[in-house]
Amino acid sequence: MEKTWRWFGKNDKITLAMLRQIGVEGIVTALHNIPNGEIWTLEAINELKNYIEAAGLRWSVVESLPVSESIKYAGADRDQLIANYKVSLANLGKAGVKTVCYNFMPVIDWIRTDLEHPWADGTSSLYFDKIRFAYFDCNILKREGAENDYTAEELAKVNELDKTITEAEKDDLINTIIVKTQGFVNGNIKEGDQNPVAIFKRLLALYDGIDRDMLRANMVYFLEQIMPVCDEYGINMCVHPDDPPFQMLGLPRIVTGGADIEWFLNAVNNPHNGLTFCAGSLSAGLHNDVPALARKFASRTHFVHLRSTEATPEGNFMESSHLTGRGHVIELVRIFEKENPGLPMRVDHGRLMLDDGDKGYNPGYSFHGRMFALAQVDGIMATVRDELMNKY
Repeated sequence: MEKTWRWFGKNDKITLAMLRQIGVEGIVTALHNIPNGEIWTLEAINELKNYIEAAGLRWSVVESLPVSESIKYAGADRDQLIANYKVSLANLGKAGVKTVCYNFMPVIDWIRTDLEHPWADGTSSLYFDKIRFAYFDCNILKREGAENDYTAEELAKVNELDKTITEAEKDDLINTIIVKTQGFVNGNIKEGDQNPVAIFKRLLALYDGIDRDMLRANMVYFLEQIMPVCDEYGINMCVHPDDPPFQMLGLPRIVTGGADIEWFLNAVNNPHNGLTFCAGSLSAGLHNDVPALARKFASRTHFVHLRSTEATPEGNFMESSHLTGRGHVIELVRIFEKENPGLPMRVDHGRLMLDDGDKGYNPGYSFHGRMFALAQVDGIMATVRDELMNKY
């Protein structure tokens, strides 16, 4: 597997020189300065590609070329936005950047309630607490019908939390769920926006009346439109699973497990329509047997995110060590090295550790935490290569 790293461009506090020193081979990045829906010019793509190559690395994966919300809910400007997307894809193909990770999650990409959940050793990681999320949904967002999505027992716990939660904790939930984890990913809500809750509610309203079948149809429409460009330039599109892999906020989610993955691969049965196998996202759902999914879909996987979670029957989950948890990273490396060798792989959502805490890194994207994870995974890969070569 190719060792890659998500890098947020020239303003990233983690430099390409640092990445070269720790064994990174490929870069996963995007033109983060270009607003969603606008065309990525060939000149801008080549400028960033040349900058990366001058550091002795390669631009391995685009993560991501964002799919605008209007494409997802089939707004009036959908066709123009898809036309722009096709031009951007063609320009990436001309520049030789041919793996594109994207998602089809409405409004919100990934959801956590705590960005620095403490571990006993003094490090911290991301965490999802279902009751705190339900509190945000019912008592802060006050989404119509939210109570119907939770059990009586869960709502009782929400009511108990309401007696003790502070205003600061409420503000932290808002920042964690819809600002800090989203602004650097999809650009829908950014830090500094006034009244992010009101903005978020307007975004949710765009999906009124959009159910699972309609979102599926809109995804198929998008993929069918872009596949001719992918065929012409050899571009592999790889959708990221929903994170977490279950329904949230009354929004339809359509990449939650094996049945969903099989559906979208068959619905547009083109080898360039593939999967980003995110072990962390998939492992957060107790319904998913992550190694079994890897075996089944290895041939249609174009990119791998290696991380792992521990999940509970109550609906909570947290990032685990890359050597433990429901992601079974060791077994995944065995599967992909045997079934589809050479895939770009990046470690994901490392712990906050050492002096990472004051650097202002994007949540989940610390330097030392991911460097530690990369070292662990590098050792796994070396061991698996030895196994496959029958050295010992």
